[in-house]
Amino acid sequence: MFDLPVGQGPVHITLLMGPKLARPVPAEVTEALLSAQITATAGERSGFQIAFDLTKNGIISRRLLPEGFFDPKTRIIVTVSVKGTPDVLFDGLVVRHEVGASNQPGHSTLTVTGEDLTLLMDLEERTARYPNLPPSERVLNILRRYSDYGIRPDVYTEKVAQPPHQDLRVHYQTGTDLQYVTELARANGYTFYLEPGPNPGQSSARWGPEVRLGIRQHALNVNMDANSTVDQLTFAYDGTAREEPQARWQNPETRQSALLPQPSISPLRPPLGKRPTPALKRRTLSGTAKQQREQAEAELLARAAVSADVVSGSGSLDVNRHGYILQPRQLVGVRGAGRAYDGDYYVKSVTHNLRPGSYQQNFTLSREGLEARSDYVRP
Repeated sequence: MFDLPVGQGPVHITLLMGPKLARPVPAEVTEALLSAQITATAGERSGFQIAFDLTKNGIISRRLLPEGFFDPKTRIIVTVSVKGTPDVLFDGLVVRHEVGASNQPGHSTLTVTGEDLTLLMDLEERTARYPNLPPSERVLNILRRYSDYGIRPDVYTEKVAQPPHQDLRVHYQTGTDLQYVTELARANGYTFYLEPGPNPGQSSARWGPEVRLGIRQHALNVNMDANSTVDQLTFAYDGTAREEPQARWQNPETRQSALLPQPSISPLRPPLGKRPTPALKRRTLSGTAKQQREQAEAELLARAAVSADVVSGSGSLDVNRHGYILQPRQLVGVRGAGRAYDGDYYVKSVTHNLRPGSYQQNFTLSREGLEARSDYVRP
């Protein structure tokens, strides 16, 4: 979808709301919309905050708010269309609302705050038993419980195979579904998040490595005069961020323990920078000695991969000026930042700020090294 330029044109927001099956809201609700802020971050729950004009005799204050239209757990789907190109930005649940009453006419507001549909997975603690199932199949079993909300599993097999041994250990879940799925992702160097769309009412639940391969989005241009598309872009290189984890494993037959060899993180994090940065810290993982060897190797790989990104960038852009909606959790190129920081990055997070006549995005980028790996960056 991001191949289609949005160009210059009005931005339209469509709101759908309902208990489970969301429907278009009354026109008066859309007309009362003052602002919307939506944040999507890799590996974290997405959230939104929407403000409405609370006119004293309007339909919101007179009927909808008292009748529970904005009550917590109401589903809300936000779609934005720029020059006719629709994009589902958010699919989640209302968590709270606040009313700001004012003595000045036209200054009373209703602010609705919510989180994405992973909230459903975090409402109930359960104890479950998963005999003879590797981590990815346990995740599939859990995600099937939420298919009524249009959530489709996008689950990848572990990079380090961990065949289950029921005779040695049976895996149990304690806590909420979200806590268990997130913990399994962390232990394998994976990420877990919901991606709304492509149609309203649909979401994909990704449990797998971050998307660091494939088509790049249109480049962010900075310091390129009339061709600049980014308002500002700041980079940082944190030399203490990267760690070299160490894991000791004990052979249960010989009782001998030894350090596991350092893994290559490329299967999880294909390099985006030409010059990799060294790890200044060394950390010893606890509790790996008595794990199954495959489980200890997976945890060692996960820790090395998670701390690899030492180069970060942050900035903001105007969607109409950039010409495209910057999508989070995908790749994008940077041009004009100089030899050290040009090249491809992973879009770690995006915050959409929408107001009448304005669509701004704040974003953060990351990668593991300096300098572009290729002389070509997609324009």
